[in-house]
Amino acid sequence: MKVLLNNIFPFGSYIAINLFGLVLSRRPLSKVERNHEYIHTLQQRELLWLGFYIWYGIEWTVRLIATRSTKRAYFSISFEREAYAHQGDLDYRHHRPFWAWRKCLRSKSNP
Repeated sequence: MKVLLNNIFPFGSYIAINLFGLVLSRRPLSKVERNHEYIHTLQQRELLWLGFYIWYGIEWTVRLIATRSTKRAYFSISFEREAYAHQGDLDYRHHRPFWAWRKCLRSKSNP
């Protein structure tokens, strides 16, 4: 995973965005933030990148309709729930189960 610093993307209040394993960030990332993005890289690989973005978009849309809030929809996406739940475990990527994000699909709280 490579981090590219820039002042343009991502938009809004987001710090970073992971596009096909390339992280675009407004500022240098902490170890926890890097770990969060690395978890997304693992998720993307599992779904062969394109599948990740399709699933992410569909799930965000469904969650947006259900919550009527872009912020709540974002935080309830299974990929984000897994990444936020485990971003503090800097060793997580070494013991993370394959397709671990699926555990976050139905549960109301983080795993």
